[in-house]
Amino acid sequence: MENSELWQSVLAQMQLHISKANFATWFQNTSIVSKESEKIIISVPNAFSKEWLSNKYYKLMLKTMRDIDHTIKELEFTINPQSLKKNIIDRKTETENEKIDIEQLKFDEFKVNRETNLNPRYTFENFVVGSFNDLAYAASLAVSESPGQAYNPLFIYGGVGLGKTHLMQAIGNKITNDSKKKKVKYTTSEKLVSSIISAIRSNTMESFKASLAPIDVLIVDDVQFISGKIKTQEEFFHVFNSLYEKNKQIILSSDRPPNAIPELEERLRSRFEGGMIADVNLPDYETRLVILKTKLQEKNLKLPEDVLEYIASNVKKNIRELEGALNSLLIYCKVNNTPTVEITKKLLKGFVFSPFDIANYKKIIETVAKFYNLEEKNLFDQTRRKEIVKPRQIAMYLLRKELKYSFPTIARKFGGKDHTTVIYAYKKILKESEENNKLTEELSLIKQRIYSG
Repeated sequence: MENSELWQSVLAQMQLHISKANFATWFQNTSIVSKESEKIIISVPNAFSKEWLSNKYYKLMLKTMRDIDHTIKELEFTINPQSLKKNIIDRKTETENEKIDIEQLKFDEFKVNRETNLNPRYTFENFVVGSFNDLAYAASLAVSESPGQAYNPLFIYGGVGLGKTHLMQAIGNKITNDSKKKKVKYTTSEKLVSSIISAIRSNTMESFKASLAPIDVLIVDDVQFISGKIKTQEEFFHVFNSLYEKNKQIILSSDRPPNAIPELEERLRSRFEGGMIADVNLPDYETRLVILKTKLQEKNLKLPEDVLEYIASNVKKNIRELEGALNSLLIYCKVNNTPTVEITKKLLKGFVFSPFDIANYKKIIETVAKFYNLEEKNLFDQTRRKEIVKPRQIAMYLLRKELKYSFPTIARKFGGKDHTTVIYAYKKILKESEENNKLTEELSLIKQRIYSG
C-alpha cells in the first residue's frame, strides 16, 4: 500500500474516534513522509501540532496503522517547513527596528477591514480547539461552509475572553475568502443599538434597513446589550426577520444564553433559540498550554517549557488573560534575558489569583446586580417584586456557598433581616439549581464573572 493510501485509511479511522472539531484542528496539513523499516515518519505543520499528536493520539494512531500494516512498530513526527511557512504571517512594518521589536508582541497587529469590520487575524487555523469549545467550533465551521443553511441563527455564549469574537470573525473571514460575492458585516450590539437609535431620531429607519438588505451574513457581538431597550428590540426584530426570511446567515454572541438575558422580548428570545446554541467554557490546563505555544509559534519566539507550564497552571481566568500574561513576559524578554520560573512568578503576580483573592462580599453583590440589570442598592430594597427577590436570594446563596458566611451575618448585611429568611433563600436556590437547568446556567455564569478578577 502506498503512503498516501495508508494515511487516508488512518484518517478515515481517526474520524470515527475523535470529534470533528479536533480532527479538523490536529490532522489538517498532515501526511506520511516516508516509511523507514518499521517506523513511519509523519509530517505536521508546526511544533504544537507535533506535541499534541505525540501526547494525545500516538497510541490510537499506532494501533490504527498496525491494524492495516502489522510491520509498523513506531511513529515519528517531523515539522514540514513548507507548511510552517503558510502559518507564519509576515509582519512587515515601516522600519526594521519596529519589525524586530515591539510589533512582534502585539496581539492586534492587523488593520480591521473597513467594509466588513472583520480583523483578518481571526481564523479557524489559529483557533485552538479543546473540550471546552469543540461544539461551538464545529457549529461555526459548518456555518462558514453553508451560510444560511447549516444553523441559522448561530448563537454562541460564554464568559469574557474565551474566544467568542475569534470564532464569529473566523466564520466571516472564511466566508469572505471563499466567496467574494458574499457580503459580510460584523458589528457590536452597542454600535447596532446606536445606529438604530440614530435612525429612529432622524426618522430614517427605512433607509437604515435598506442599508442592511444586501448583507448575506450579519454578525452581532455581545447581543445582551439590547436588554431592556424596547424600541431597539422591536426594530432589531424586523431587521432579523427580513434577513432570516431571505436565508441570510445571522450569527450572535452573548455572555449568557437567550433564556438568561433579562428584559428580552419573548419573540426575539424565540428567534435566538430557533437555530443552534453553543457555549464556550474555561479551557483546561492542556488547552491553555497549547494556546501559549500557538501564540509563540505565530510570533516565531520561544520560552522555556517550565515557564509555559507555570503560566498554564496559574493563569486560569480566560484566554485574554493568558495572552496578556504571555505578552508581559515577551516584553521582559526584549529587554532582559529569558525568564526563569522564579522571575515569571514575580512578573505575573497581577495575573495569578486564588479564588479567595477574587471572591468577596463586594464582588458578589456587584456581579449579581450587574447580571440581572439592577443597581446594587436594588438588592437591599424591602420589596417582594420578583425581579428583585430572585437576585437577592441568589446573592444570599452565593455569600453562604462561596464565602461560607454565617446565616446571621448575611441577614445583617441585608438590613437586619431574620436569619431564617436567609436560610429559606439558600435552600430554595440550592433546590432549584438541582432541578432547573436555566438557573444552573445562570449561577455558573455569575460565578465565572466573580472569579474572573
